[in-house]
Amino acid sequence: MRQISVPFRRRLVPAAGAVLLAAVLAACSSSPKALQPAPLLPFTQQVPATQVWKVQLPPTHALLLPVAHSGQLYVASADGSVSALDGQTGRSVWRHEVGQPLSAGVGTDGQSVAVVTRDNDLVVLAEGRPRWRARLNARVFTPPLVAGKRVFVLSGERSVTAFDADTGAQLWHQAARNTDQLVLQQAGVLTAVGNTLVAGIAGRLVGLNPNTGAPRWEVPVASPRGVNEIERLVDLVAHVGRTDDQLCVRAFQSALGCVDAARGSLQWTRSVNGSVGVDADDDHVYGAESNGRVQAWRRTSGDVAWSSDILLHRGLTAPLAAGRSTVWGDATGHLHFLSREDGTLLNRLSTDGSPLVSAPLLVDNTLVAVTRNGGVYAWRPE
Repeated sequence: MRQISVPFRRRLVPAAGAVLLAAVLAACSSSPKALQPAPLLPFTQQVPATQVWKVQLPPTHALLLPVAHSGQLYVASADGSVSALDGQTGRSVWRHEVGQPLSAGVGTDGQSVAVVTRDNDLVVLAEGRPRWRARLNARVFTPPLVAGKRVFVLSGERSVTAFDADTGAQLWHQAARNTDQLVLQQAGVLTAVGNTLVAGIAGRLVGLNPNTGAPRWEVPVASPRGVNEIERLVDLVAHVGRTDDQLCVRAFQSALGCVDAARGSLQWTRSVNGSVGVDADDDHVYGAESNGRVQAWRRTSGDVAWSSDILLHRGLTAPLAAGRSTVWGDATGHLHFLSREDGTLLNRLSTDGSPLVSAPLLVDNTLVAVTRNGGVYAWRPE
């Protein structure tokens, strides 16, 4: 079995199989000195935030992304537990043990809650109780999308399948046509814009008819380059920056682009080296390069508006754009508030010292962060 060195928390799998390739937690060519995290700089607090609750859950895993919906937070643990928490108080609404380890995090419309096991079972719950399960043909790393009384699944082999959310009946299956040998074991892109299902297929955004699976449009964000399988990886990764019908997405270690999902047209793309998702507002798209350099691109043109090196090598998550700030989690359990306007440090919050598993979330007016060690922390920014 070949060994492949990939960045921290990234894994690769064969596109057509479920056998994991060995991975090394290493940053491929940088020296230890160069990878030292940037020190935590002093700052003047300009965006106060008060911690309002904390909950300890079983240890989570970086691939199991939490989700917020209708005032509740849904968190899945790699060991198979799924929890719903009240976003205002942290109170447990329900908890269910699936009985199998999970490979993909939670998707929900507030009624049906969907997760996927490592044995390729799609499991759908209602009010914390099992409703149905269905066997899938391939590994899944992207949380299912639950919308319009359907459950949509993007598999690791790049196929998309739709199920009836109430009965579990398979409605349609759009087979993969990509022949790449490797895919990223990391959550990809699966969302809805209006009446179009949008999926990240390799380096492309593809719009599908949610009723039939028929393609409506296809937009390339990045094209494979390089001479080996690793260099040619261009999978689109979560989190997605959305403003109205515009989706801005990152292609792993290669590009950033914005697409008009109503028309199925590319607005712009830029060569950018990064491995986690982005967020967007009316003015900018925000993301971090692989070395932790934070950048803001103008949403209409893709030109760089500002950049900041104060969080270099801190293992950043995707950002959350909220209020005056962009909020970034890091590998030491900190949340950093940077100004949307120029990247100035506005505040810093601490958790339990373990990495944040995803971008911070907003549950109504509550800011929530979930750590690798299972800590769920909530604050109310002033």
